[in-house]
Amino acid sequence: MAGRIPQSFINDLLTRVDIVDVIESRMTLKKTGKNYSGLCPFHDEKTPSFSVSPDKQFFHCFGCQESGTALTFIMNFDRLEFVEAVENLAQQLGLEVPREQSGVVKAPVDPDLYEVMLKAERFYRQSLRHAPEAIAYLKKRGLTGEVARDFGMGYAPPGWQNLMENLEDVSEKSLLAAGLATKSDKGRVYDRFRDRIVFPIRDTRGRVIGFGGRTLAADDGPKYLNSPETALFQKGQELYGLYEARRALRRIDKLIVVEGYMDVVALAQHGVANAVATLGTASGEAHFHKLYRYTDEVVCCFDGDNAGRQAAWKALENALPTLTEMRQVKLVFLPDGEDPDSLIRAQGKAGFDKFVNNAVPGLEYLFSRLAQGLDLETVDGKAKFGGLIRPYIDKVVSTELKALLQQKVEAQTGFGASTASQPLSRQPARNKPKGLVRLSERLLTLLIKHPGYWSDVPVENRNMLVEAADDLGMLGEIVTYVNRRADADTEELLVRWSDNERSERLLMLAQTKLELPPDAIKGEFVDGMLHLCSKLELAQRKSAIDELQKTPDATRLQQYWQHHSKGEK
Repeated sequence: MAGRIPQSFINDLLTRVDIVDVIESRMTLKKTGKNYSGLCPFHDEKTPSFSVSPDKQFFHCFGCQESGTALTFIMNFDRLEFVEAVENLAQQLGLEVPREQSGVVKAPVDPDLYEVMLKAERFYRQSLRHAPEAIAYLKKRGLTGEVARDFGMGYAPPGWQNLMENLEDVSEKSLLAAGLATKSDKGRVYDRFRDRIVFPIRDTRGRVIGFGGRTLAADDGPKYLNSPETALFQKGQELYGLYEARRALRRIDKLIVVEGYMDVVALAQHGVANAVATLGTASGEAHFHKLYRYTDEVVCCFDGDNAGRQAAWKALENALPTLTEMRQVKLVFLPDGEDPDSLIRAQGKAGFDKFVNNAVPGLEYLFSRLAQGLDLETVDGKAKFGGLIRPYIDKVVSTELKALLQQKVEAQTGFGASTASQPLSRQPARNKPKGLVRLSERLLTLLIKHPGYWSDVPVENRNMLVEAADDLGMLGEIVTYVNRRADADTEELLVRWSDNERSERLLMLAQTKLELPPDAIKGEFVDGMLHLCSKLELAQRKSAIDELQKTPDATRLQQYWQHHSKGEK
């Protein structure tokens, strides 16, 4: 994996850039005294409450409490990941992003490949203008020239070496590396896409990283053909139409996941601009992580047949680790024989919207499907249901959501998600001291968003928390870091763990809205840390007593109680 971006580079980047220039290139600002103000782009308002300080190189909204540096703004406004925002800002300044060498380092992508893909896209688009059969096919499917233009659709003409003959300064090696050509057993290199409608697949920055091709005739090879895995394109990570949806919509209330390219384009043609498609694969966990960077509600569309319901179940399983109490996944089952393309052409946007608005909440579907055929009025039925649902609840990472699901299981069965009679809510999470999990998660959120508040915690409590870091999971790691780096900010923490497997969780916490004024947040944080120390101390005492009770030396136990009783007076 690629190494971390050095913090010194991040600091230098923020020193060189002017936050006013960055923000003013994306929205309207007005000079108001020493600062600049404007309508906040992150929530609806009529009176400006968004302020930018050129002195502090910081922005803050007094309405929604969103704040941060130029990087934070780019992440939220352009809907980019942290590393993408760093690269975006560096590119504006003409800087190359360095990487620290740590572990196995993936070779950097050859930037020339992006140019090769761009040349291919231009060739395919030009070819479509001179392909009457392809144009007639698109018109027959109800698509206009405008939507074809917006999605960059093109046509790969018949023939074996069109790209080699028409793309200037592009070698066979580059065509193979970009996945645009393939090589036969005899070593002959030829075009991968031939006599197909071509759909460019773009990354979140709008760069073409792959293509999908659709045959004009039903009997002419596989209906859909995708680019192979390349240095640019990993189909299990990408979503067709996501870039176009972000470009079309300022605010994405929900994203609709469909099966094919044509579904996305047909929906856009009829005014549904928030549809995306997986690329010949099931909706995987990586897809959901990406989807939830842009919205809190994902609606997955499936055929109503048995295959569609199996696909829905698989998607739901993959979504579980990415869900929180704020994130929803919903399922839509279309009538047999219908797909989004055919349905919206037959019933229009209103007809399609009706299905989407009546989507089944994914977690409700999980419970109802596992309960099918079981009599939850009997002990056997309740026990079997608990055993069936436990593996799915275990997939949920969010502490709050997991607790809610456990409560629902207990309400339905009287005991937890296993055949044991011990309720789930009484089972310690990951062997952590009782009651620490939810408090730790809340404190981690506050610490990520406001690491400077750490200095307001009394020194003796800070020392205690650092000593107990191993028992606090991710909170312990962050506490240890900010205790050494008193000037650490949110961006530094995010980049410090940018290549960590838990970076997605930290980014999610950093973007959590806190509906409290700053003073109240600081008060909650300090009080919470003190409360956490008390819980840790109680847990340590209990552990010590348990150890003493294992020995026959009653004197030591009595001395222990006398010592701590004096300390509490």
